[in-house]
Amino acid sequence: MKKIKFGTLNLLGILLCLQACTSPDKKNTKNANADTLTMDHKNDQQMNLYMLRNKKGSSVTITDYGARIVSLTVPDKDNNLKDVVLGYANLTSYKKQGEPFFGAIIGRYGNRIGKGKFSLDEETYQLQLNDGVNTLHGGLDGFHAKTWRVKQQDSSRIDFFYAAEDGEGGYPGKLDVQVTYTFSDDNALKIQYFATSDKNTVVNLTNHAYFNLNGQGNPSILDHQLTIQADAYTPVDSTLIPTGAVTSVKGTPFDFSKAKKIGQDINKSDQQLVFGKGYDHNFVLNHHTLDQPIARISSPLTGISMEVFTTEPGLQFYSGNFLTGKDKDGKNGVSYPFRSAFCLETQHFPDSPNKENFPSTVLKAGDQYQSTTIYKFSN
Repeated sequence: MKKIKFGTLNLLGILLCLQACTSPDKKNTKNANADTLTMDHKNDQQMNLYMLRNKKGSSVTITDYGARIVSLTVPDKDNNLKDVVLGYANLTSYKKQGEPFFGAIIGRYGNRIGKGKFSLDEETYQLQLNDGVNTLHGGLDGFHAKTWRVKQQDSSRIDFFYAAEDGEGGYPGKLDVQVTYTFSDDNALKIQYFATSDKNTVVNLTNHAYFNLNGQGNPSILDHQLTIQADAYTPVDSTLIPTGAVTSVKGTPFDFSKAKKIGQDINKSDQQLVFGKGYDHNFVLNHHTLDQPIARISSPLTGISMEVFTTEPGLQFYSGNFLTGKDKDGKNGVSYPFRSAFCLETQHFPDSPNKENFPSTVLKAGDQYQSTTIYKFSN
């Protein structure tokens, strides 16, 4: 496994170098091992990058810090590679206050838990509050901010491991987690999640990749055409915690049963859109097997389409409403302004530990948590 050491952390230069080696016209990448790049941080902290490549020249680059997707290049309608995932050019930006979880594995609980509390086995657990009065994406001490252990297998697959201690972030049980990324020759990125606990606990793992199929750095995703196979969604209160209701999307801005532009209804006078500053809501999926996609989104500009397959019952559609663009520390020195990316986070529902009518997120001691999501790209 190739390892290169740099005196300063410069993800941008490294990614440009890696992407230059993965042109669709090149045919010598089919058996190459995923590259590992070690980059020194000024505080002697290190961050590694791993590249997965396929026979078409597409690639996905992942770091062990948060097991994050840093870049994902796929061909557009002219067969030119486009990086369609937002990310930063250095580790300092990934660690800055308010960083929006770019590309990270989220845990122990993806999405929000109301007031950072839940009860399990007649005991109440207080979690870290990091979203006003609520807990978001596992809290300040979540999996997004951890360095994961890596076992590299080949050019198309990588396994990440993390062991969360009992009480970490306020959650019960020692949780052993494995996340496997696999990138296939048909431009499908599969993410598989496995976890076991020595105590009863709650688990809801997801990935928080921010996509823009126009290419990362493009200022808007409002032209993207989106379809979601969901007849219902879960409305939220003003702090974005589900009320417990499951509401039909019919006749509302949340109806994506037929393809429509993200921007078509996003600014309508609707209380739910006001609460979320746009779309930031959980959709109740009509099915959750890997036999058929539960969402499809496409860019008319690049011709790139993405289909989502999952075993999860829910999908959080987020339209990048809290991106501000105030910092120009994205890849290529770009900023990421308001609604310049979307997330399609496969999940169990937000605040499920406090909603008996939602699918349970309890993992019993000794049982295994399993979940699979696939993002498949075409042009």
